[in-house]
Amino acid sequence: MYRAILFDLDGTLTASAEGITKSVQYALHRLGIEETDLHKLEAFIGPPLLDQFMEAYGMDQASAGQAVVYYRERYTRQGIYENRPYEGIRELLQELKGRGYILGVASSKPIVYVRQILGYFQLTSFFTVIEGSQMDGSRTTKGEVIQEALRGLKMEGQREQVVMVGD
Repeated sequence: MYRAILFDLDGTLTASAEGITKSVQYALHRLGIEETDLHKLEAFIGPPLLDQFMEAYGMDQASAGQAVVYYRERYTRQGIYENRPYEGIRELLQELKGRGYILGVASSKPIVYVRQILGYFQLTSFFTVIEGSQMDGSRTTKGEVIQEALRGLKMEGQREQVVMVGD
C-alpha cells in the first residue's frame, strides 16, 4: 500500500500549456525561428527545456541555452500566470490528505517556479515536500528530482510505498 503520493506539476496539477507554449514561441522568435502552431510546442511541457530545444529544433547547447534564457524572460513576467489548477484538484488533494497520505510535488520545472505557482494558487499547504530542478543546470532529470523528494520525505529506502502521478 502506498503511504506517499508525488505529483508532477505541469499537466497534472495545473493546466500550464498556454504559458509554456507562448514562452517557447517567444524564445524561438528571439532566435529568428517563427513557430505559429502552439500545439506543436506542447512537446515542451514536462521535459527539461534545454534538452527539448536541442531535440525539437536541432540546436547546439549554446543556442538552446540562449533559448532557455529568452523563455524565462517571458515566462517569469507573464507565462507563469497563464496557468490554472485543474478542476477538482484542490478537493482531491484535501481528500487525500484527509485519508492520511503524505503528498509531495516532484517537477522538472525549476523549483523557484514550482513554489511560486503553488503559492499563487494557494496549494502549497497540501504538500510535505516540494521539489524541482535547479536553475543552474543541476538536478534537471526527473529521476534526480524524485530522489530529492524521497530524501525530503525520508523515504529513500521505502520506494515501494511511494507512487508518482504524472509524467
